[in-house]
Amino acid sequence: MELPKLWLVSFCLSLLLCNSAIADQKPPFTDYCQRLEQEIQGRKHGFLAGNVSYYVGGFHACWNLIEDETIGLTHPIHHDLRSRGTGILNSNISGAENTGLGNDYLGWEFYKDTRVLYGSVVVGGETYEHPKPKSMSWRPDKMVCEYEIAGVTIREEKFVAANDAIASKITSSKPVTLRFSGHSFYSRNSVSSSASLVFDAQKNTLIISEGGQVRARPDPDGAERIGPSVYSNMTTVLSCSRAIAATIKTEQDDRGVQLYSFSVPCDSKGTTVSWAMNDNQEVAVEAAKDIIENQKDLLADKTNQMNRLLNEEVPYFRCPDERFTDIYYYLWSLYFMYSIEVGEGWETENHTQTAVNNFLGMHRYDATFQIKVGAWATNKRKYAYGNVLTWKHLTKNGRFRESKNGVRMISDNKGTTWHSGAYGGETSEHVLGAWQIYQHTGDVGFIKDCYNDHFATLFSKRISNFAMNEFEVAATLEKMARLLKKDADVLHWQQLVRRDPEHVRLMFDQRWEANGIEKYFAGPDNGMIMTNGFWAMRSPHFPQDFAREMVKHWAIDKEKGFFGEFFPLAMSKQSMKKFATDVDHSFGYTPDTAYFTLDGIFRQGLLEEATALTMNHIENYNYHPTWKIPVAPEAYRRDGTLFGDQYSNFNAGKILLFLEGLAGLDYCLPEKRLTIRSAIPKSWSWMEVRLPIAGQWTKIRYTQDNVQVSGCPISVSSR
Repeated sequence: MELPKLWLVSFCLSLLLCNSAIADQKPPFTDYCQRLEQEIQGRKHGFLAGNVSYYVGGFHACWNLIEDETIGLTHPIHHDLRSRGTGILNSNISGAENTGLGNDYLGWEFYKDTRVLYGSVVVGGETYEHPKPKSMSWRPDKMVCEYEIAGVTIREEKFVAANDAIASKITSSKPVTLRFSGHSFYSRNSVSSSASLVFDAQKNTLIISEGGQVRARPDPDGAERIGPSVYSNMTTVLSCSRAIAATIKTEQDDRGVQLYSFSVPCDSKGTTVSWAMNDNQEVAVEAAKDIIENQKDLLADKTNQMNRLLNEEVPYFRCPDERFTDIYYYLWSLYFMYSIEVGEGWETENHTQTAVNNFLGMHRYDATFQIKVGAWATNKRKYAYGNVLTWKHLTKNGRFRESKNGVRMISDNKGTTWHSGAYGGETSEHVLGAWQIYQHTGDVGFIKDCYNDHFATLFSKRISNFAMNEFEVAATLEKMARLLKKDADVLHWQQLVRRDPEHVRLMFDQRWEANGIEKYFAGPDNGMIMTNGFWAMRSPHFPQDFAREMVKHWAIDKEKGFFGEFFPLAMSKQSMKKFATDVDHSFGYTPDTAYFTLDGIFRQGLLEEATALTMNHIENYNYHPTWKIPVAPEAYRRDGTLFGDQYSNFNAGKILLFLEGLAGLDYCLPEKRLTIRSAIPKSWSWMEVRLPIAGQWTKIRYTQDNVQVSGCPISVSSR
C-alpha cells in the first residue's frame, strides 16, 4: 500500500473566543432511525433491543444463513443477566474464585432454540408455512418485513417498547388468515420441562409459567450438572389484537413442553401480536396488552428515544463521504441498543454490552475501549459511569484471583449474582478510561467511587500490565489519590512502580526486537506475531523511533506484515504461514486489534500513516461494498468472508478512531482546556464535529488549511 503524501498541515487554529454571548452550536435534528435504515434480508438476522428484552429475527450462525425470519415473533428473549446461559446453578468452588449463582459455560446462544410465534399464511384455502420476507429493513427503532404471497402483499412492523414488550403489527392488502404456533421455553440443553399454560379469555392472553431443568456447567473445568433453567418461575405472555379464543389449541408433549397455536384474520386494518416476559405475571400481562392497545404511541416513543440518543447524546460528525458518517452513527446506535439497566445484585449500574448472540453482558476486555466511548456521551452518569463501576462489585466482594506476584485479576464477564471465572489483567486499562471520564466531567465523586474499594484494592499489591500501560496507570492512580487527598496512597503508588526515565526506557529497550524479530516490539518466542506489539505504542513512553521503524517495517508490508486484503490482519502474514488452525483462520481480522493498533499509531504522532490505515480499515471492515450498508462483524476470516456476531459492540473502539484519531480531540473540564490535533484525510475537503462541553455545544470545522472552533466555553489550543 502506498501511503498518500500528507500535507499534514501544521494547521492554523481559528478561534472564536468563548464567552457567555457565544451562541450554542447544537446541531440541527436528523432522523437517524430513517438514515440508518438498511436492507438485511438474506444478509443477517434481525436485531432489536429494549432494556432487558431483545429480538432476534431468524438465525445466522456466524453469518451463515440457517433460518429466515418469518411472520410473527420468532425469537424474543428476556436476558437480565441472571444467568450467563440457560442454567442457574451455584458454583462448587470454595473461596474467592466461587463463580456465584448463574454462571453457565453452556447455552449462551439460547435465543436460537426459542420458538414463540411462528406465522403461516392461509390464502384461498392454501397454507404458506413460515414464508420468508422479500424484504426486511432494519432500523435502530424497528424492523419492517414485507412478503408477497399468492398475489397478497403483507407488511409487518416489529419493535421493542419501553416496557420491554415486543410487538409485530401485520397488515395485508387482501383478507387472509394468519396461523401462529410456538412452545414454552426448551433449549438443546434442557432435560425436562415443568411449564404450565393457561388461556385467559377475558384478557385474550396466553399465559405460560416457565420451568424446567437444564444441563449447565457453572465452574471452569467443572463437570456438567443439572439444575433450574434461566426462565424458571418466570411468566411468558402472548396476546393478540384479534380474539383467539375460538381457535386456540394447546397440548403438552412427552417432555412436558407446552405447545400452542391459534389463527386470526388479517386485512388492511392490521393484526398485532405481542410478547412479554417478567417474574411478575401481572406485569407481563399488562405489558403484552399495553403494547397492543398503545402500539402507535409506543412505537413513536421508541423512534423518538433512539433519535434523541443519536442527536443529543453523541458528538455530531459529518464528512464528505457519507459512508463514514453512516458507520459512525451505526456504531453509536449499537452502543446504546446494548445499554442495560438491571438494578439488582452486581448489576446496579447502567452499562453497555457486547453481543446479542454471544455472551450478553459487559466484558472486562471490551470495557477497555467501551469505557472511553462512554466518556464522549453527553449524559456520562448514565452512559459512562457504569461501564467502570459495574466491575467494582467483584472487587468489593473479594471475587478475584490473586497470583503469587500479587496481581489481582477479576473475571471476564459478570451478571447479577455470577461471574465467569475467566480471569485476566486488562482491568488496569479501566483506570485510564475512568480518568478520561473525570476529565470530561470534573466529577470527583465518580473518581472516589472508582478508587475506594475497587482500584485501590485491586492494584494495591501490583498493577497488572496491559500493553505496557503500568507506568501510565501508576501515574493515574497517583493523580486519583492526590485528588482525593489520600497522601499515604500517593506515596504508595509512587513506590509501587518505578517510573524514573532511565528505567522506563530500559523496559522498552529490553523488549525491542525480542526473540530476534526484526523491528518489532515484544515479539513472542513461538513466532506468532500478532498486532499486540503495536498496542504498546499507546503508551506515552513508547520510543517514537521504535514506532517509526515498526510501522514502516510491519504495518504496511503486504508480503510479511499486517496488511492483508485490508489493514490490519490480526496475525502477520509471516506468522500465518505457520499458524493455520480453524480459529486462526476465523479471526483473520478483528475490530479490537484494529482499534488498539491504529490508536497506537495516532498517539505516536505518525498521522500520515495512521490516517491512511484508519480510512482503509473502516471502509473495508465496517462497510459492505455490495450491500452498501454499514456492518459491525465480530471478525472476518482470513479469506475476507464475514464471521461471528453480526451486531457486535466489539466495534465500539472505531468510534474513538473518529473522535480521538481523525478529529484529534482531547478536553479536560478541570483544566478548562480543549486541544485539537487535526488528521483530516487527504480525500476529504472538510470534516465537522460538534460536541457538548460543560453543557454547551461546541462546533469544530476542519478543512485542509485550518480548524475553526466556535461556541466553546473553555480555552482551545492545537497540539
